[in-house]
Amino acid sequence: MDLSENIIYEDADILAINKPAGLIVHPDGRTKEPSVSGWLVEKYPEVRGVSDENEELQTTNDESDRDGVVHRLDKETSGVLLLAKTDEGLKCLKEQFKNREIQKIYYVFVYGNMKEDHGTLNLPIGKSPSDFRKYSAGRGATGLKREATTYFQVLKRGDGVTLVEARPKTGRTHQIRVHFTALQRPVVGDKLYASTKPEMLGFKRLALHAREITFRDLSDKSHTINAPFPEDFINAFGAIDYKPKDLP
Repeated sequence: MDLSENIIYEDADILAINKPAGLIVHPDGRTKEPSVSGWLVEKYPEVRGVSDENEELQTTNDESDRDGVVHRLDKETSGVLLLAKTDEGLKCLKEQFKNREIQKIYYVFVYGNMKEDHGTLNLPIGKSPSDFRKYSAGRGATGLKREATTYFQVLKRGDGVTLVEARPKTGRTHQIRVHFTALQRPVVGDKLYASTKPEMLGFKRLALHAREITFRDLSDKSHTINAPFPEDFINAFGAIDYKPKDLP
């Protein structure tokens, strides 16, 4: 596996790639499969050891094989992912995530018709009482409930679906998926939170794409990086007659 053609930003300390859907960011300790962190260390051997704990990574007890990983995208989520090549790069990005200075934009298709054109979801997230794999923003959430905020803007309504731009202020595990599930508008193709829903728009995976991220490099210069839309998103845009401004 070679992600070299997926690199969309690079300097001496920081790397950004367009992660394809179906690829894990780092191993979970339970299965062996290709990962972003594995590719990173193979391409940049000096990255080995550039690793630290981060609140966005608290999903398993296995802290190995996370060299260069600063934040995560779910396996089935595509889009822009920041990576650190040096300890200085890791520290720089971690501080921005900690202070919630990193700005992220996701494109997401959800089931049903969103009633509001825009809004803010302030729904603390805890563990689901019914399934250890799930998180919940409902009243029945158990364990530690962490503050979680997502801003959203409806881009286009289709037949039984809504295209939404989501801007998470916080970075909780499954945050966008959980927040829209709490609205009874789960993400199209979400086999964990919407297992009884039908396939729509041709998606064979989670209809969630990390479109844009804004961060500062070590010289304090701001960068806004865009991840091109994958083919399944482009096809889905056509199905609802939506055309992003930057698509030909």
